[in-house]
Amino acid sequence: MALSGMRIGLLGGSFDPAHQGHVHLSETALRRFKLDRVWWLVSPGNPLKAHGPAPIAERVAAARRLVTNPRISVTDVEARLGTRLTADTLAALQRRWPGVRFVWLMGSDNLVQFARWQRWREIAARVPIGVVARPGSRLPARTSRAARILAPYRLPESRAGELASCDPPAWVLVNMPMSALSSSAIRAAGQGARNLPTPPPV
Repeated sequence: MALSGMRIGLLGGSFDPAHQGHVHLSETALRRFKLDRVWWLVSPGNPLKAHGPAPIAERVAAARRLVTNPRISVTDVEARLGTRLTADTLAALQRRWPGVRFVWLMGSDNLVQFARWQRWREIAARVPIGVVARPGSRLPARTSRAARILAPYRLPESRAGELASCDPPAWVLVNMPMSALSSSAIRAAGQGARNLPTPPPV
């Protein structure tokens, strides 16, 4: 699944449902951070959300139908590892693939609330973090609590391609053409993963 020396971005979330905004972010991260692969970590559930997502098998199947880029892989690795917290998932992945340069990926909207994540400082100490700008959250992200605390470790955008080679803590915020798509908006419109047909067995 991974070779020593590879630079792999990790995009976690419920993907309820996955959409082109996730693809856009991933392809931007591949290019700007000079990654070899991006893995989507479809989570069993999000501790910060009050209501549970659709069944993970449905969300994984829908995401795999959406993704056509061979450098983006949709995984249920958290369910298989039995981890629920990002810090635990990262620790398990680093034990499994010690030679891989993992980079945690997030939209700038997640940086705004990053300081609310359990053991967020441990996450920042484990892997470099690549932040991709999303609509309406660029300024709040730059002034967020986590951004202020981690300010000494921020790289200029011009060095984004070096991120995977940096020892953590290290992070960078990059801009991209805006995509306003969000999973919550898609669910509200009645187009969520719950309404997608289950693919036939392979």
